[in-house]
Amino acid sequence: MQLDKMVGFYKAIGDPTRIRIVSLLKNGPLHGQAIAHKLGLRAPTITHHLKKLKETGMLYSRRDKNTIYFYLDEKRLDFMATAILRLGVDEVKDKEFYMTETEQMKILRSFIRKDGTLSQMPGQLKKKLVILSYYVQGFETGKVYSEKEVNNYVKQFYDDFATMRREWIMQQFMYRENNQYELNPKEMWPVVVKR
Repeated sequence: MQLDKMVGFYKAIGDPTRIRIVSLLKNGPLHGQAIAHKLGLRAPTITHHLKKLKETGMLYSRRDKNTIYFYLDEKRLDFMATAILRLGVDEVKDKEFYMTETEQMKILRSFIRKDGTLSQMPGQLKKKLVILSYYVQGFETGKVYSEKEVNNYVKQFYDDFATMRREWIMQQFMYRENNQYELNPKEMWPVVVKR
């Protein structure tokens, strides 16, 4: 998750009324009037708060005839709420991810052919992180890429572009939303080189 999206999430959730709305929706979908009634607030006030929550992606809406129901996306909420815990890597907890530049270069030489292609994805996580970090640096910070652009980039050095994309997301090198990809800030990448 990008830092600006993380900040936006915490700003949106940092309101007592919005926390109460999330708590209500945890029990199932509700329409705006029902939420307003349960919280003892006016409908326009609830509409304002629902809009802020929807902007973070933790809520979505569905229309049933003339009524719009609001749903809580619990998986997304959980992911966003715990994103701050995934910033960087704790040196004590994850010592196995720290290595010297010499160790990193040895791993790169072992898995990357002279023509720049990847011979295989390493099975060991520490080695995999080095490879992922090396190739992800081909993307520009702040630029949004389509899935097709990411695939075309990966195909230059590795046939299994789906695995490469998935690993970049899972290991926090990139962020994906609506098939759009963007580099996460380097502070969120797993630390693999000890200088």
